[in-house]
Amino acid sequence: MKRAAGILLPVFSLPGDFGIGSFSIEAYRWIDCLKEAGQSYWQILPLGSTGYGDSPYQSFSSFACNPYFIDLEELKALGLLTEEELSGERHCGDEGKIDYGHIYESREKLLRLAHRRFRESLNGSESVGEDAVRRTKDRATYQAAVAALYPETGEYCLYRAVKDSQGGKSYLEWEAPLKERDSEALRAFAANHEAEIDYYVWTQVLFHEQWSRLKEYALAHGITIIGDLPIYVAPDSADAWAHPELFQLDEEGKPEAVAGCPPDYFSPDGQLWGNPLYDWDYHKRSGYAWWARRMEYSLSIYDCIRMDHFRGFDEYFAIPAGKPAKEGSWKPGPGVALFKAIAEKLGKPLPIIAEDLGFMTESVIQMVKESGFPPMKVLEFAYDSDNQNLYLPHRYERNCVAYTGTHDNEPLMGWIRNQNEAVRLRMLRYQGSEHTPESDLYWDCIRTVLASVADTVVIPMWDYLGCGNEARINVPSAAGGNWQWRMPKGGFTEHLIRHCRMLAEIYGREPEPVPVPAEIEAALAEAQAAKESEEPVSPEVAGEADKGKSNTPKAEA
Repeated sequence: MKRAAGILLPVFSLPGDFGIGSFSIEAYRWIDCLKEAGQSYWQILPLGSTGYGDSPYQSFSSFACNPYFIDLEELKALGLLTEEELSGERHCGDEGKIDYGHIYESREKLLRLAHRRFRESLNGSESVGEDAVRRTKDRATYQAAVAALYPETGEYCLYRAVKDSQGGKSYLEWEAPLKERDSEALRAFAANHEAEIDYYVWTQVLFHEQWSRLKEYALAHGITIIGDLPIYVAPDSADAWAHPELFQLDEEGKPEAVAGCPPDYFSPDGQLWGNPLYDWDYHKRSGYAWWARRMEYSLSIYDCIRMDHFRGFDEYFAIPAGKPAKEGSWKPGPGVALFKAIAEKLGKPLPIIAEDLGFMTESVIQMVKESGFPPMKVLEFAYDSDNQNLYLPHRYERNCVAYTGTHDNEPLMGWIRNQNEAVRLRMLRYQGSEHTPESDLYWDCIRTVLASVADTVVIPMWDYLGCGNEARINVPSAAGGNWQWRMPKGGFTEHLIRHCRMLAEIYGREPEPVPVPAEIEAALAEAQAAKESEEPVSPEVAGEADKGKSNTPKAEA
């Protein structure tokens, strides 16, 4: 990876209307801000469709994405929703915190209403105006988009429709023919629930269209997307239902053992994640075909991937079903052979960041080294021992990605306030911060990481904002209250943008200039001309122009 800087901010944390971050105009403004701030990377959390607990690391499928991120304003522009229908959802709840209960109740109603109108437009219903029909897909275009989805995405859509019909219960509690994927039962179900299945198909098509446009916009502005690939799948998921052979399950389909980790920095009693464990012998016999498909799908969404819990590929922690985490034990994983097989199948090197945090054994260190993937370094782990701590910046190597903290850590200011005197003193002396006011110590931490030899540095947005623990994204093993923080609208001020750019330039992390694509320039020019003449402009051009306002120095997110 090049010497550069980036910012970590989940999509759900973007500002904007409708209670949760989305692919709205605010997402495009965010990319404008990144460019102006001299950044090269936008790191996000997994985009998967979430369920109970709202964790992006517990998705309903490895091959499906979260419909909560769909831009509702675009559905209004397409004539599928009205302003009256959207008005009640604008500015709902606390702008700085996501109310997932409300989102769950309201968002699906709006999306289902838009889907019904979409289907009517395909069928030429008189209840849908000509303008709406004109701006939605024709049947052939939609069918082509559906055909382009991964087969596993189709399995997810069927799984969700069946799950709805079974009262939302886990697939392990479904009627036997559906639980066991009896072919006749599934054919009959699909025939009788075509519209319900198509709703989930439509949301995936819409998600990928909107995300692809945003990703292309980021690329055109010199911003690389770093995504996140959870190592495990959720226990109640389309993956486990459709492909039980991939996992360590008993005859009833229940996990024989589940994933977690032993006691560590985050959790003194260990963590019980509950995910089914892989049958690595089966994966090896299949040439790691499913993993290659999963990586291929993920790389169609992200430019680069942070591989979650990388040490779990060397050894994984297996907890007997029904037992506490402390009764688990380490089992051998596939090692670097998995990634070599995937790279061979895909025919290219894998752009992976190895999330190798936690207890590091010699075998894990060797696996990371052999893979060639850059490991992670986290400053918040640096000051709790001596000068040989591997997370101290003077111990970094160039081939690494350095952070002040991650989504699992306290924001810097919360962390600073909670340290004991010994850790605090080591931090102050190492950073030369003896005379820095406490309120500014987070800037010394940020500068320390940016000044390091690490090729890539990613700073969480909440650290640039100087937030305390009110902005913490996730407390590992906590039952609730996670994944809720949102950046305030206008939080990335012009002053902060200029300061970030100054730091990127001081430490040699500024990006090379990227020319704005001609089509965006043309859209901007047409929109400006229409505005000056007060003539209407087409919705497509107006939308492109709104999203292309990246060249104004006043952009804020």
